[in-house]
Amino acid sequence: MNHILQIQKKLIEHDLDAILLSDEKNQRYAAGFPFTDGYVLVSREKAWLITDSRYIEAAEKAAGGVAQILMYDNRKPKIRLLKTVLAEAGITALAAEDKKLCHADYMALEKLLGFTLQPAGDLMAELRASKDEEELRSMITAQRISEKALEETLQIIRPGMTEKEVAAELVYRMLKHGSEGNSFDPIVVTGKNTSLPHGVPGDTVLQPGDFLTMDFGSLKDGYCSDMTRTVAVCSATDEMKQVYATVLEAQLAGIAAGRSGIPGKEIDAAARKVITEAGFGEYFGHGFGHSLGLDIHEAPFANPRGEAIMPENCVCSAEPGIYLPGKFGVRIEDVMVLRPEGSEVITLAPKQELLIVGN
Repeated sequence: MNHILQIQKKLIEHDLDAILLSDEKNQRYAAGFPFTDGYVLVSREKAWLITDSRYIEAAEKAAGGVAQILMYDNRKPKIRLLKTVLAEAGITALAAEDKKLCHADYMALEKLLGFTLQPAGDLMAELRASKDEEELRSMITAQRISEKALEETLQIIRPGMTEKEVAAELVYRMLKHGSEGNSFDPIVVTGKNTSLPHGVPGDTVLQPGDFLTMDFGSLKDGYCSDMTRTVAVCSATDEMKQVYATVLEAQLAGIAAGRSGIPGKEIDAAARKVITEAGFGEYFGHGFGHSLGLDIHEAPFANPRGEAIMPENCVCSAEPGIYLPGKFGVRIEDVMVLRPEGSEVITLAPKQELLIVGN
């Protein structure tokens, strides 16, 4: 999977000769190779992948058909090799990742190359925001892996297990079913810890009558999945059921409002209205959703500040929550693909009723 042609079209639109990619995810997006410890350089007519002996064979296999593979070493350092390529190709208007490089690295690169770089971080963000069919297939496969892991883990959850033990079961089963790794460190919390949106799994023991929130994701071809399910251990109070139902209603409202061509804040507003009218507005502190792909959090965002227009085939999470401090919290998360006519939810795990586990 590579996107050299798409990048080349953007270079022409932005009147740039080439773009230099050093970020691992941007390199993978461009050339289909996950890590070079070097550079991917894309010009209007050609592409180069510059790496060292550790990755040269894998780079040839993965990207040899779309990029010229060059190897640097102690005798031919990567900056010298890069400068040679730039000179031979006649590249002077060179773009770089101002959104990925720290200021010091950006300035150092300019000094080493000997000319001013053109900031073009938005170019890559715009390209990556809209997924093609191959990217979507990878993300759906990652989602199915996560759902298998959840289905199996739900069968073994019992009072007395710790948050860490549940997290370990999810991770093991994702790997077992084909995940390349975690798309992020799993959030598995129970009891009062469920009021922490980004709580870290610890030694807290699952108790009857408590909520358990599991937020996790798999990787396939480098692409992320993301999902959250909140379940009750053995039993649930009427208050717990009410909060769960409110979060579900809010999520469904946001999904119904979701489509491409509108700012993300409109999607967020549809869900936030439900939670606010139910009297829990102050307990929903984060945004409705974020885009995802090679990174677990990508632009644009569906939150109250989301002015950016959501592009067609943007993949966005749908994850409202209510968090009552010192008591409990509920979050339900699916992933949806935004189309002009509406949203397509690619998450299949059940959610319509609060699931009781551990009996």
